Amino acid sequence: MTMAFISAVHATELLPNVVRGAKVTTRREKYENNNSHMNLAITQCSGDTQANLASATAYCVETLNQYSLCNLGYPTNRDFNCDAIKPLLHFHLNNADIGHGHVDTSHFEKVNEMLIYLSVSVCVLNWFANLWEIKKNEYWRYATTGGTEGNLHGILVGREQLRDGILYTSQDSHYSIFKIARIKLTSGEIDCANLRNLVLAHKDKPAIINLNIGTTMKGAIDDLDLVIQTLEGCGFTRDRFYIHCDGALFGMMLPFVKQTLRITFKKPIGSVTISGHKIYINALSKDVEIIASRDTTITGSRCQHAPIFLWYALKKRGLIGLQDEVQKCIMKARYLQNRLGDAGIGTILNKFSNIVIFERPLDHDFTHGQLQPLCIANDIGSRNCACSMHR
Repeated sequence: MTMAFISAVHATELLPNVVRGAKVTTRREKYENNNSHMNLAITQCSGDTQANLASATAYCVETLNQYSLCNLGYPTNRDFNCDAIKPLLHFHLNNADIGHGHVDTSHFEKVNEMLIYLSVSVCVLNWFANLWEIKKNEYWRYATTGGTEGNLHGILVGREQLRDGILYTSQDSHYSIFKIARIKLTSGEIDCANLRNLVLAHKDKPAIINLNIGTTMKGAIDDLDLVIQTLEGCGFTRDRFYIHCDGALFGMMLPFVKQTLRITFKKPIGSVTISGHKIYINALSKDVEIIASRDTTITGSRCQHAPIFLWYALKKRGLIGLQDEVQKCIMKARYLQNRLGDAGIGTILNKFSNIVIFERPLDHDFTHGQLQPLCIANDIGSRNCACSMHR
Protein backbone atom coordinates (compact mmCIF):
# COMPACT_ATOMS: atom_id res chain seq x y z
CA MET A 1 0.00 0.00 0.00
CA THR A 2 1.21 3.48 -0.75
CA MET A 3 0.34 6.97 0.37
CA ALA A 4 1.22 10.54 -0.46
CA PHE A 5 1.45 13.61 1.77
CA ILE A 6 0.40 17.12 0.93
CA SER A 7 1.33 20.20 2.88
CA ALA A 8 -1.97 22.02 3.35
CA VAL A 9 -0.54 25.17 4.89
CA HIS A 10 2.81 26.47 6.07
CA ALA A 11 4.37 24.27 8.72
CA THR A 12 4.47 27.06 11.29
CA GLU A 13 0.71 27.40 11.13
CA LEU A 14 0.26 23.74 12.03
CA LEU A 15 2.55 23.61 15.06
CA PRO A 16 0.60 23.49 18.34
CA ASN A 17 1.37 26.53 20.48
CA VAL A 18 1.93 24.62 23.73
CA VAL A 19 5.67 24.01 24.13
CA ARG A 20 7.93 27.05 24.47
CA GLY A 21 11.71 27.10 24.33
CA ALA A 22 11.92 23.58 22.95
CA LYS A 23 14.66 22.86 20.42
CA VAL A 24 13.50 21.26 17.21
CA THR A 25 16.12 19.13 15.49
CA THR A 26 15.75 18.99 11.74
CA ARG A 27 16.44 15.91 9.67
CA ARG A 28 19.54 17.58 8.22
CA GLU A 29 20.89 18.36 11.71
CA LYS A 30 20.31 14.78 12.78
CA TYR A 31 22.23 13.60 9.73
CA GLU A 32 25.12 16.02 10.31
CA ASN A 33 25.31 15.08 14.00
CA ASN A 34 25.57 11.41 13.14
CA ASN A 35 29.22 10.64 12.36
CA SER A 36 28.41 7.15 11.13
CA HIS A 37 27.87 8.36 7.59
CA MET A 38 31.47 9.59 7.42
CA ASN A 39 32.73 6.07 6.73
CA LEU A 40 31.00 6.31 3.36
CA ALA A 41 33.47 8.98 2.21
CA ILE A 42 35.89 7.90 -0.53
CA THR A 43 39.25 8.96 0.89
CA GLN A 44 41.75 6.13 0.39
CA CYS A 45 43.90 6.53 -2.72
CA SER A 46 44.98 2.89 -2.58
CA GLY A 47 41.51 1.54 -1.90
CA ASP A 48 39.72 0.93 1.38
CA THR A 49 40.05 -2.15 3.56
CA GLN A 50 37.52 -4.96 3.35
CA ALA A 51 36.59 -4.32 6.98
CA ASN A 52 35.76 -0.68 6.31
CA LEU A 53 33.77 -1.61 3.23
CA ALA A 54 31.82 -4.18 5.23
CA SER A 55 31.18 -1.61 7.96
CA ALA A 56 29.97 0.97 5.45
CA THR A 57 27.70 -1.57 3.79
CA ALA A 58 26.30 -2.65 7.15
CA TYR A 59 25.62 0.99 8.01
CA CYS A 60 23.72 1.47 4.75
CA VAL A 61 21.65 -1.68 5.33
CA GLU A 62 20.85 -0.71 8.93
CA THR A 63 19.88 2.83 7.93
CA LEU A 64 17.65 1.63 5.10
CA ASN A 65 16.01 -0.98 7.34
CA GLN A 66 15.15 1.68 9.90
CA TYR A 67 13.97 4.06 7.21
CA SER A 68 11.71 1.45 5.60
CA LEU A 69 9.85 0.92 8.88
CA CYS A 70 8.50 4.48 8.95
CA ASN A 71 8.69 5.57 5.32
CA LEU A 72 5.43 6.76 3.79
CA GLY A 73 4.63 8.82 0.76
CA TYR A 74 6.34 7.15 -2.20
CA PRO A 75 4.41 4.59 -4.26
CA THR A 76 6.71 1.60 -4.42
CA ASN A 77 6.24 -2.05 -3.52
CA ARG A 78 8.80 -3.14 -0.92
CA ASP A 79 7.49 -6.69 -0.73
CA PHE A 80 10.13 -8.33 -2.88
CA ASN A 81 12.97 -10.82 -2.62
CA CYS A 82 15.35 -11.32 -5.53
CA ASP A 83 17.78 -13.74 -3.85
CA ALA A 84 17.03 -16.39 -6.48
CA ILE A 85 18.54 -14.32 -9.29
CA LYS A 86 21.51 -12.90 -7.38
CA PRO A 87 23.96 -15.04 -9.42
CA LEU A 88 23.08 -12.99 -12.51
CA LEU A 89 24.59 -9.90 -10.86
CA HIS A 90 28.05 -11.42 -11.33
CA PHE A 91 27.83 -10.89 -15.09
CA HIS A 92 28.40 -7.70 -17.04
CA LEU A 93 25.21 -7.22 -19.02
CA ASN A 94 24.76 -4.12 -21.15
CA ASN A 95 22.42 -3.40 -24.01
CA ALA A 96 23.86 -1.00 -26.57
CA ASP A 97 21.26 0.66 -28.79
CA ILE A 98 18.83 -2.19 -29.34
CA GLY A 99 15.13 -1.65 -29.77
CA HIS A 100 13.05 -4.78 -29.91
CA GLY A 101 11.22 -4.86 -33.17
CA HIS A 102 12.72 -7.65 -35.22
CA VAL A 103 16.33 -7.85 -34.09
CA ASP A 104 19.06 -9.65 -35.99
CA THR A 105 21.68 -10.69 -33.41
CA SER A 106 24.14 -12.15 -35.92
CA HIS A 107 26.40 -9.08 -35.79
CA PHE A 108 26.95 -9.19 -32.02
CA GLU A 109 30.27 -10.48 -30.77
CA LYS A 110 28.80 -11.85 -27.54
CA VAL A 111 25.96 -13.70 -29.25
CA ASN A 112 25.09 -15.96 -26.32
CA GLU A 113 24.89 -13.00 -23.93
CA MET A 114 22.69 -11.05 -26.32
CA LEU A 115 20.42 -14.01 -27.03
CA ILE A 116 19.85 -14.55 -23.32
CA TYR A 117 19.13 -10.89 -22.79
CA LEU A 118 16.85 -10.63 -25.81
CA SER A 119 14.97 -13.77 -24.83
CA VAL A 120 14.24 -12.41 -21.36
CA SER A 121 13.53 -8.78 -22.24
CA VAL A 122 11.44 -9.61 -25.30
CA CYS A 123 9.35 -11.95 -23.16
CA VAL A 124 8.69 -9.05 -20.78
CA LEU A 125 7.87 -6.64 -23.60
CA ASN A 126 5.62 -9.12 -25.39
CA TRP A 127 3.78 -9.77 -22.13
CA PHE A 128 2.87 -6.09 -21.90
CA ALA A 129 2.00 -5.91 -25.59
CA ASN A 130 -0.48 -8.73 -25.03
CA LEU A 131 -1.82 -6.99 -21.91
CA TRP A 132 -2.50 -3.83 -23.92
CA GLU A 133 -3.88 -5.73 -26.92
CA ILE A 134 -1.57 -4.73 -29.72
CA LYS A 135 -0.96 -7.31 -32.42
CA LYS A 136 2.42 -8.79 -33.20
CA ASN A 137 4.39 -6.93 -35.89
CA GLU A 138 2.28 -3.80 -35.27
CA TYR A 139 4.53 -2.30 -32.61
CA TRP A 140 8.09 -1.40 -31.76
CA ARG A 141 9.16 -1.55 -28.14
CA TYR A 142 12.12 -1.42 -25.79
CA ALA A 143 13.01 -1.39 -22.10
CA THR A 144 14.10 2.12 -21.11
CA THR A 145 15.99 3.44 -18.09
CA GLY A 146 12.84 4.71 -16.37
CA GLY A 147 9.47 6.38 -16.69
CA THR A 148 10.85 9.76 -17.72
CA GLU A 149 12.62 8.28 -20.74
CA GLY A 150 9.44 6.42 -21.63
CA ASN A 151 7.46 9.65 -21.55
CA LEU A 152 10.15 11.40 -23.56
CA HIS A 153 10.10 8.73 -26.23
CA GLY A 154 6.32 8.47 -26.44
CA ILE A 155 5.76 12.21 -26.77
CA LEU A 156 8.72 12.53 -29.14
CA VAL A 157 7.05 10.09 -31.53
CA GLY A 158 3.87 12.16 -31.35
CA ARG A 159 5.77 15.36 -32.10
CA GLU A 160 7.64 13.72 -34.97
CA GLN A 161 4.37 12.54 -36.50
CA LEU A 162 2.52 15.82 -35.88
CA ARG A 163 5.25 18.44 -36.29
CA ASP A 164 3.05 21.47 -35.63
CA GLY A 165 0.86 19.77 -33.03
CA ILE A 166 -0.04 21.28 -29.64
CA LEU A 167 0.60 19.23 -26.51
CA TYR A 168 -2.25 19.08 -24.00
CA THR A 169 -1.85 17.68 -20.51
CA SER A 170 -3.09 18.00 -16.95
CA GLN A 171 -1.48 20.42 -14.50
CA ASP A 172 -0.98 17.41 -12.20
CA SER A 173 1.08 15.52 -14.77
CA HIS A 174 4.55 14.31 -13.84
CA TYR A 175 7.15 17.08 -14.00
CA SER A 176 8.93 15.23 -16.81
CA ILE A 177 6.05 16.02 -19.17
CA PHE A 178 6.61 19.76 -18.80
CA LYS A 179 10.36 19.30 -19.13
CA ILE A 180 9.81 17.34 -22.32
CA ALA A 181 7.28 19.76 -23.78
CA ARG A 182 9.47 22.90 -23.92
CA ILE A 183 6.32 24.89 -24.62
CA LYS A 184 3.88 26.75 -22.41
CA LEU A 185 0.89 24.51 -21.83
CA THR A 186 -2.50 26.19 -21.94
CA SER A 187 -4.51 23.55 -20.15
CA GLY A 188 -5.20 23.10 -16.48
CA GLU A 189 -6.73 19.84 -15.38
CA ILE A 190 -7.96 17.71 -18.21
CA ASP A 191 -11.71 17.81 -17.96
CA CYS A 192 -13.18 17.23 -21.34
CA ALA A 193 -15.23 20.43 -21.40
CA ASN A 194 -12.03 22.42 -20.99
CA LEU A 195 -10.17 20.19 -23.46
CA ARG A 196 -12.93 20.66 -26.02
CA ASN A 197 -12.66 24.45 -25.81
CA LEU A 198 -8.88 24.29 -26.15
CA VAL A 199 -8.73 21.99 -29.16
CA LEU A 200 -11.51 23.90 -30.93
CA ALA A 201 -9.55 27.11 -30.39
CA HIS A 202 -6.59 25.48 -32.15
CA LYS A 203 -8.48 23.28 -34.58
CA ASP A 204 -6.04 24.07 -37.35
CA LYS A 205 -3.28 22.33 -35.36
CA PRO A 206 -2.99 18.59 -34.63
CA ALA A 207 -3.38 17.58 -30.98
CA ILE A 208 -0.80 15.66 -28.93
CA ILE A 209 -2.41 14.48 -25.70
CA ASN A 210 -0.62 13.28 -22.58
CA LEU A 211 -2.97 11.25 -20.39
CA ASN A 212 -2.13 10.31 -16.81
CA ILE A 213 -2.72 6.75 -15.71
CA GLY A 214 -2.25 7.82 -12.11
CA THR A 215 -0.87 11.27 -11.27
CA THR A 216 2.15 11.34 -8.96
CA MET A 217 0.62 13.09 -5.97
CA LYS A 218 -3.09 12.30 -6.20
CA GLY A 219 -3.32 9.11 -8.23
CA ALA A 220 -5.84 10.61 -10.66
CA ILE A 221 -6.59 8.65 -13.83
CA ASP A 222 -7.62 10.49 -16.98
CA ASP A 223 -10.63 9.14 -18.89
CA LEU A 224 -9.18 7.84 -22.15
CA ASP A 225 -12.55 7.05 -23.73
CA LEU A 226 -13.97 10.49 -22.97
CA VAL A 227 -10.87 12.20 -24.36
CA ILE A 228 -11.13 10.21 -27.60
CA GLN A 229 -14.84 11.05 -27.88
CA THR A 230 -14.06 14.72 -27.29
CA LEU A 231 -11.38 14.80 -30.00
CA GLU A 232 -13.54 12.98 -32.53
CA GLY A 233 -16.52 15.17 -31.61
CA CYS A 234 -14.39 18.23 -32.42
CA GLY A 235 -13.73 16.85 -35.89
CA PHE A 236 -10.24 15.46 -35.29
CA THR A 237 -9.62 12.40 -37.42
CA ARG A 238 -7.27 9.76 -36.04
CA ASP A 239 -4.39 10.94 -38.19
CA ARG A 240 -4.61 14.39 -36.54
CA PHE A 241 -4.15 13.42 -32.91
CA TYR A 242 -1.63 11.38 -30.94
CA ILE A 243 -2.27 10.09 -27.41
CA HIS A 244 0.53 9.11 -25.04
CA CYS A 245 -0.51 7.32 -21.83
CA ASP A 246 1.82 7.92 -18.89
CA GLY A 247 1.24 4.76 -16.88
CA ALA A 248 4.41 4.93 -14.79
CA LEU A 249 2.34 4.76 -11.62
CA PHE A 250 -0.78 2.67 -12.36
CA GLY A 251 -0.06 1.25 -15.81
CA MET A 252 0.71 -2.13 -14.28
CA MET A 253 -2.22 -2.05 -11.86
CA LEU A 254 -5.12 -0.79 -13.93
CA PRO A 255 -5.53 -3.93 -16.11
CA PHE A 256 -6.23 -5.94 -12.95
CA VAL A 257 -8.83 -3.61 -11.42
CA LYS A 258 -12.43 -4.57 -12.14
CA GLN A 259 -14.89 -2.07 -13.60
CA THR A 260 -12.17 0.33 -14.57
CA LEU A 261 -10.99 2.23 -17.63
CA ARG A 262 -9.32 0.01 -20.19
CA ILE A 263 -6.00 0.93 -21.79
CA THR A 264 -5.62 -0.94 -25.06
CA PHE A 265 -4.10 -0.38 -28.48
CA LYS A 266 -7.45 -1.33 -29.96
CA LYS A 267 -8.23 2.29 -29.15
CA PRO A 268 -6.44 5.07 -31.08
CA ILE A 269 -3.50 5.58 -28.72
CA GLY A 270 0.09 6.01 -29.85
CA SER A 271 2.18 4.89 -26.87
CA VAL A 272 2.06 3.63 -23.30
CA THR A 273 4.80 3.69 -20.70
CA ILE A 274 4.98 1.91 -17.32
CA SER A 275 7.55 1.76 -14.52
CA GLY A 276 8.67 -1.60 -13.13
CA HIS A 277 9.91 -0.33 -9.77
CA LYS A 278 6.59 1.19 -8.69
CA ILE A 279 4.57 -1.97 -8.11
CA TYR A 280 5.92 -5.23 -9.53
CA ILE A 281 9.07 -5.74 -7.64
CA ASN A 282 11.95 -4.29 -9.54
CA ALA A 283 14.53 -2.67 -7.30
CA LEU A 284 16.35 -1.33 -10.36
CA SER A 285 14.49 1.43 -12.15
CA LYS A 286 13.18 0.12 -15.45
CA ASP A 287 10.47 1.27 -17.80
CA VAL A 288 8.67 -0.50 -20.62
CA GLU A 289 7.82 1.55 -23.66
CA ILE A 290 5.35 0.27 -26.25
CA ILE A 291 4.91 2.34 -29.40
CA ALA A 292 2.55 1.65 -32.27
CA SER A 293 5.24 2.44 -34.84
CA ARG A 294 8.94 1.90 -35.52
CA ASP A 295 11.57 4.13 -34.01
CA THR A 296 15.00 4.02 -32.30
CA THR A 297 15.95 4.16 -28.63
CA ILE A 298 16.79 7.38 -26.74
CA THR A 299 19.72 6.43 -24.54
CA GLY A 300 21.25 3.58 -26.52
CA SER A 301 23.35 1.81 -23.88
CA ARG A 302 21.19 0.47 -21.06
CA CYS A 303 21.46 -1.94 -18.13
CA GLN A 304 20.37 -5.46 -19.02
CA HIS A 305 19.83 -6.61 -15.44
CA ALA A 306 16.68 -4.56 -14.85
CA PRO A 307 14.51 -6.40 -17.42
CA ILE A 308 15.62 -9.68 -15.83
CA PHE A 309 14.33 -8.53 -12.44
CA LEU A 310 11.01 -7.56 -14.00
CA TRP A 311 10.83 -10.86 -15.91
CA TYR A 312 11.40 -12.78 -12.67
CA ALA A 313 8.64 -10.88 -10.85
CA LEU A 314 6.09 -11.42 -13.64
CA LYS A 315 6.95 -15.09 -14.11
CA LYS A 316 6.87 -15.79 -10.37
CA ARG A 317 3.44 -14.22 -9.79
CA GLY A 318 1.50 -14.97 -12.95
CA LEU A 319 -1.69 -13.15 -13.94
CA ILE A 320 -3.70 -14.44 -10.98
CA GLY A 321 -1.00 -13.48 -8.48
CA LEU A 322 -0.74 -10.00 -9.98
CA GLN A 323 -4.49 -9.51 -9.87
CA ASP A 324 -4.63 -10.59 -6.21
CA GLU A 325 -1.82 -8.19 -5.32
CA VAL A 326 -3.53 -5.26 -7.02
CA GLN A 327 -6.83 -5.98 -5.27
CA LYS A 328 -5.04 -6.05 -1.90
CA CYS A 329 -3.47 -2.65 -2.63
CA ILE A 330 -6.86 -1.15 -3.48
CA MET A 331 -8.52 -2.65 -0.38
CA LYS A 332 -5.76 -1.39 1.93
CA ALA A 333 -6.06 2.11 0.48
CA ARG A 334 -9.81 2.15 1.14
CA TYR A 335 -9.25 0.81 4.66
CA LEU A 336 -6.73 3.56 5.40
CA GLN A 337 -9.04 6.25 4.09
CA ASN A 338 -11.89 4.98 6.28
CA ARG A 339 -9.72 4.83 9.40
CA LEU A 340 -8.34 8.33 8.83
CA GLY A 341 -11.85 9.63 8.23
CA ASP A 342 -13.01 8.07 11.51
CA ALA A 343 -10.19 9.97 13.23
CA GLY A 344 -11.36 13.26 11.72
CA ILE A 345 -8.48 13.55 9.26
CA GLY A 346 -9.29 14.93 5.81
CA THR A 347 -8.42 12.55 2.97
CA ILE A 348 -8.90 12.00 -0.73
CA LEU A 349 -8.73 8.72 -2.64
CA ASN A 350 -9.25 8.85 -6.38
CA LYS A 351 -11.25 6.13 -8.10
CA PHE A 352 -9.19 3.04 -8.96
CA SER A 353 -6.22 4.56 -7.09
CA ASN A 354 -4.12 3.17 -4.23
CA ILE A 355 -2.76 6.57 -3.19
CA VAL A 356 -4.35 8.11 -0.10
CA ILE A 357 -3.73 11.82 0.37
CA PHE A 358 -4.11 13.26 3.85
CA GLU A 359 -3.16 16.37 5.78
CA ARG A 360 0.37 16.27 7.08
CA PRO A 361 0.87 15.76 10.83
CA LEU A 362 4.03 17.41 12.14
CA ASP A 363 4.39 15.71 15.49
CA HIS A 364 2.80 13.45 18.09
CA ASP A 365 0.74 16.25 19.66
CA PHE A 366 -0.76 17.21 16.33
CA THR A 367 -1.65 13.60 15.56
CA HIS A 368 -3.13 12.61 18.91
CA GLY A 369 -4.09 15.94 20.48
CA GLN A 370 -7.37 17.82 20.50
CA LEU A 371 -6.42 20.40 17.88
CA GLN A 372 -9.17 21.67 15.63
CA PRO A 373 -8.64 20.33 12.09
CA LEU A 374 -7.60 23.07 9.69
CA CYS A 375 -9.52 23.75 6.51
CA ILE A 376 -7.71 22.24 3.53
CA ALA A 377 -10.64 22.29 1.11
CA ASN A 378 -8.61 24.21 -1.47
CA ASP A 379 -6.14 21.34 -1.63
CA ILE A 380 -8.34 18.24 -1.45
CA GLY A 381 -11.88 19.50 -2.04
CA SER A 382 -14.62 20.47 0.42
CA ARG A 383 -16.15 16.97 0.46
CA ASN A 384 -12.88 15.49 1.71
CA CYS A 385 -12.02 18.21 4.25
CA ALA A 386 -12.53 17.36 7.94
CA CYS A 387 -12.66 20.92 9.35
CA SER A 388 -15.72 22.10 11.29
CA MET A 389 -16.96 24.08 8.29
CA HIS A 390 -17.03 21.11 5.91
CA ARG A 391 -17.47 18.11 8.22
